[in-house]
Amino acid sequence: MTTPSALDRPTGVPLGRRLAARLVLVPAVALALLPPRRIRAVLDVLRRGAAPATAVQAQAARDALCAVSLRCTGPKGCLPRSLGAALLCRLRGTWPTWCAGVRVVPPFTAHAWIEAEGRPVGEGVPDGYFARLVSVAPHTRPPAR
Repeated sequence: MTTPSALDRPTGVPLGRRLAARLVLVPAVALALLPPRRIRAVLDVLRRGAAPATAVQAQAARDALCAVSLRCTGPKGCLPRSLGAALLCRLRGTWPTWCAGVRVVPPFTAHAWIEAEGRPVGEGVPDGYFARLVSVAPHTRPPAR
């Protein structure tokens, strides 16, 4: 899964957030090796009990992953980056919408990203640029009667 991106590593990420990003990096890379149905099953379990992430929270998690890992910053790092950002949000009690899909304009390439508040986070593309094939949104509880 990939989409063109510049190797622009964020600066100014607090030490605590960088350490947490390092903590979730190994599980994110391991999770990225699984088939999509297994990734979705694991994320379905992990999202339970988490509040929806705001765009600011999701961007901070994505920035932390890119600050500590060249792999996640690189053009082929979208899957571990998106998984790591989702896991990092979960450590803080929130959950973004994790997505995997394709670009809708040629060349059609696979990509993974996170969304918050209904928009892709940190991708620098307009809404509708990607078509979702798999997504894991924040868990919603049914309304109380």
